[in-house]
Amino acid sequence: MSGRDRARRRLCLATLSVGVSLIMVDGTIVNVALPTIIGDLGITATDAEWANAGYTLVFAALLLPAGRLGDVLGHRRLFALGVVAFVVASALAGQARGGPSLLLGRALQGAGAAMILPATLAVINTAFRGRDRAMAFGVWGSVIGGTVAIGPVLGGWLTSAQSWRWIFTINVPLGAAVLAGIALWVPESRDPRAVLRTGVVGTLAASAGFAALVFALIEGQRYGWWTPTRPFRAGPWDWPSSAVSPIPAALGLGALCLGVFAAATGRRRRRGRPVLLDVTLFAVPSFRIGSIAIAIVGLAEFGLVFVLPLYLQAALGASALRAGLVILALAVGALLAGPSAGPLAQRHGARTVVLAGLLLETAGIAAAGAVMAPASSPWRLVGPLLVYGAGVGLASAQLSNVVLADIPVERSGQASGAQSTTRLLGSALGIAVLGTVLVTTLGAGLDRRLDTLDDMPPRTRDAVSEAVRGSLGAGIPRLLDRPDTAPAAAEAREALTEATRRVAFLTAALMLAGVGLGWRLPRDAGARPGVGRPPRPEAPAEKGRPL
Repeated sequence: MSGRDRARRRLCLATLSVGVSLIMVDGTIVNVALPTIIGDLGITATDAEWANAGYTLVFAALLLPAGRLGDVLGHRRLFALGVVAFVVASALAGQARGGPSLLLGRALQGAGAAMILPATLAVINTAFRGRDRAMAFGVWGSVIGGTVAIGPVLGGWLTSAQSWRWIFTINVPLGAAVLAGIALWVPESRDPRAVLRTGVVGTLAASAGFAALVFALIEGQRYGWWTPTRPFRAGPWDWPSSAVSPIPAALGLGALCLGVFAAATGRRRRRGRPVLLDVTLFAVPSFRIGSIAIAIVGLAEFGLVFVLPLYLQAALGASALRAGLVILALAVGALLAGPSAGPLAQRHGARTVVLAGLLLETAGIAAAGAVMAPASSPWRLVGPLLVYGAGVGLASAQLSNVVLADIPVERSGQASGAQSTTRLLGSALGIAVLGTVLVTTLGAGLDRRLDTLDDMPPRTRDAVSEAVRGSLGAGIPRLLDRPDTAPAAAEAREALTEATRRVAFLTAALMLAGVGLGWRLPRDAGARPGVGRPPRPEAPAEKGRPL
């Protein structure tokens, strides 16, 4: 390879990585700025929450259609279209003057993100070969795993140092740089015989089903899994029932829509018509097993990022910035380990690297749980999080390689969309499962500990219990400052620490399940990229020139 080709390869990968980092950071960057946005725009907390959730819901709804669109239009073209949409949406959100314009901007950001994620993955799968392929997946995976933890730190710094509007407008110049990189260095690839006519009913059902499912998983703890814990409002419409929360309805709607999607897809396949997602892709062992493992990695990472800030700030009294710097160790570990995943995969095989990464994640999470204590320093978590992040960098990097290795390049778009959807569902499931375990364990431990305070008035005990439960422990520092509630707050801090520790150990156990799945991957997974053949290939692809 000439020096010019080597430089082109690196610049292409840098363009893909910056594009992915934009959409991953924006998934978590807004959380810390919500109180400031509410005060500045004069909107309700519900409006702000919908502006935050709207990004994820549109993202989830459009991943599969976007993957198929990439096969038709070309993955490079879809990448550019996604970046344009994301930049325009970011400018709109950054100039928002009220709730509607902010929500519109966030929804359009989600649409752009849905185009960017599968497009970048498909470009890597089609344009990189051999040693370069393993290296490219290593960098891409470490960016995916590492930038999730950067969002809260960057959002907090921009909001405090400049303005909350900067968390959106900073995407404009970065997006412009990505567009320039696409024009100069990213090759095109597509399936010339792929068509968009994949069935309106199936496409709409898939989009609605995944959106409803992600909404239920993310918001279940907020609105109650069965009994309502707070009113639900979507624009001018209020949820009519006071006995049942909207979450069971959302789960039912998601299941119904996905059932319609499966039926419509099966009917079209029997008639020989093109479909949005060829389910026979899951007959390929590396694709099927690797996709489930990706979901488990997403479950652990997003669940951990959701739970750890509560422990650091409420139990240990760390500031938001300090907590963000501690969690940043996860990103550092991922970004350091990811680039080495490629050479390691070349030497020992992708399956071995995946197993090593999953084991490091398990060890890091377990070690984090072991060092958690109410009076410990937040910095004690840096070492375990570095280990965990290194595991994320290795496992995420090569899991994507393994999942797509035996999928022909002409199916890269829909396979990438399916993998990205699986990752997002795993992330939502992590927030749902680990968040529920945290709340349940916190409530039980708090009741048990408060019952030992015989000299505390029942009214004070009830007030403390309600404040701690309602804020998921965030109200503990304020309660510690009051002499009448300080003893109860100390017990609440112990209960939160115990709950967070249990969540960490449960996450480690789930990661062990991921290790078991990784062990079932074919030994030669990733060794021969792009040579597998799922049933009924439509046509040879128009391949991008390998870099």
